[in-house]
Amino acid sequence: MAYFSRFPMMAYDMKGNRDYKLLPNILRRVKIRQGIRAGSFLFDNYDVVDGERPEDIAFKVYGDAELHWVILMTNNVTDRYYQWPLSAPQFAEHLTDKYGAGNEDAVHHYEKTQDSGPTSSRNNSHLVECNSDDGDPSIISNRDYEYRKQDEYRQIRLLNPQYLNTFVEEFDNLIKG
Repeated sequence: MAYFSRFPMMAYDMKGNRDYKLLPNILRRVKIRQGIRAGSFLFDNYDVVDGERPEDIAFKVYGDAELHWVILMTNNVTDRYYQWPLSAPQFAEHLTDKYGAGNEDAVHHYEKTQDSGPTSSRNNSHLVECNSDDGDPSIISNRDYEYRKQDEYRQIRLLNPQYLNTFVEEFDNLIKG
C-alpha cells in the first residue's frame, strides 16, 4: 500500500468555487515516540552507498520499494532532496549551485580542537568554529563542509525487518486517528 493512500481523505475546494474533491489529508502527522527512536535493538546501522535511494534500500531490506517512507520516517528525513546523501554528480552540481563556479574550495570557516571536554571524536563534535587568527586553526573549505554534511546523511538506521509489520500497523492506526 502506497504511503499517501494510508492517510484519511478530506474534502478540499482547490479553486474556491465549491467544487470539492476528496484528497488525502497530508496535513496529518505521526511522530515516532522518543523511546522507540532510542531503542537500539529495533534498528541496525547502515551506510548509504553513492547513488542509493530510499526506494533501493527499502527493496533490499524489506522486499518492497513502496516502504521507502519507513526509512525516511525512522531517520527523521522530511526533505528527501536535501536530507539524503547526494550522488557524486549531484554533489558536484550542488557545490557549484550553492557557492558558484570556482568557489567550491574557498574558505567556509576555520576551526580548532575545543579547549575543554572531548578532544577527539568520530563525528568532529570535538571541533569548534573560530576566527582565522585564533591560534593555528584548520581551514574548512566549502567542499569539506558540504562533504561532512553528506557523511552525516549517509549514516542511517534501518528498522529491523522483524518489527516492520508492527511499525506499519501502528502508523496506520495513528494516521487514521
